[in-house]
Amino acid sequence: MNMVYERILVAIDGSDESEWAFKKAVNIAKRNSAKLLICNVIDARELSGVTYGLYADTRLSKEAETYAHNLLEKRKQTAVEMGVEQVETLIKFGSPKTKISKEIAPEYDVDLIVCGATGMNTVERLMIGSVSENILRYATCDVLVVRTPKEEDV
Repeated sequence: MNMVYERILVAIDGSDESEWAFKKAVNIAKRNSAKLLICNVIDARELSGVTYGLYADTRLSKEAETYAHNLLEKRKQTAVEMGVEQVETLIKFGSPKTKISKEIAPEYDVDLIVCGATGMNTVERLMIGSVSENILRYATCDVLVVRTPKEEDV
């Protein structure tokens, strides 16, 4: 049984939870001399649900992609500065619930997925389910769900 991770996928969206997941993923990648894949999945359904026209959909999509690109480039630079030698970024469109565990992880032969825990309450989780919950359910590799520390812990 191999106890060293070689390819680590961290899903980030700019939330506090994903920032903590990113920090943990960087440290794990450093300890394991692993490749770090930093991804952002833009939920196309959310973009189209907000607007009513092709122009607006396209504009919002481009804005979301620009935001994701800037976010990923900053995190890539941080990871490299912290000592991770192999860092790749990835932007995908679709449902993060399925893209991360069912498409991205297998395509990149990932052996660890790191993601942040959600701040959803019980009703929200029952109604729509969380991304981290779906990753745990469908991933074929190890998954680390990182919890954001309480304010008194920081």
